[in-house]
Amino acid sequence: MRSRTPEDLSGRCPRCYLPTRLCLCADIPRIDTRTEFLVIRHNKEKEKSTNTARMAALALARCQVLTYGAPGAPFDASVLEAPGTWVLFPDAPPPAPEAPLPQRLVVLDGNWSQARRMMQRVPALRRLPGLSLPPPPAHTRRLRRPPHPEGMSTLEAMAGALALLEGPAQAGRLYALHERMIDRVLESRGRLGPDAPGSADLLELGDER
Repeated sequence: MRSRTPEDLSGRCPRCYLPTRLCLCADIPRIDTRTEFLVIRHNKEKEKSTNTARMAALALARCQVLTYGAPGAPFDASVLEAPGTWVLFPDAPPPAPEAPLPQRLVVLDGNWSQARRMMQRVPALRRLPGLSLPPPPAHTRRLRRPPHPEGMSTLEAMAGALALLEGPAQAGRLYALHERMIDRVLESRGRLGPDAPGSADLLELGDER
């Protein structure tokens, strides 16, 4: 099942995009970080109600979301030129030994194919030092079945990066938000709770990488 969001957001919160009765805004923490996050979101993810980068941007005080692939709007790669910028991507070149931690982390938001195409088509991304994450625990709850064992949603990936860069306390608040989002989406589909149809199944939703 795919996410279908009405163009006029009828019946949905205009901020979190979830159904109004399940609005998550009151439960979204505000997290101050040393690291700045720059999310480059594929245009096809922009209007999905299950896009987890939207939740990350609402929670993180230092997070900016840019769109890639919008018709007639070439991506301006000059935003990647700031010193201390790294990219969160498994195949990116590792940082130099003894390199200081990044001041800004670029996160590619889309499915795995979309993220790889962004890396291939934006040469400036391939020149950035990369931050890689350890694989997530097996059987982690998420909104979409990942294409490979190390796959995770954008919100999960950003939480993992925050754990490496700033510690588990900050990351824990993003992980908790991810769990709450899953609960609300499942509830909106009538699939929350042990007696709900298909409650043990993964949904084909979201922005898995």
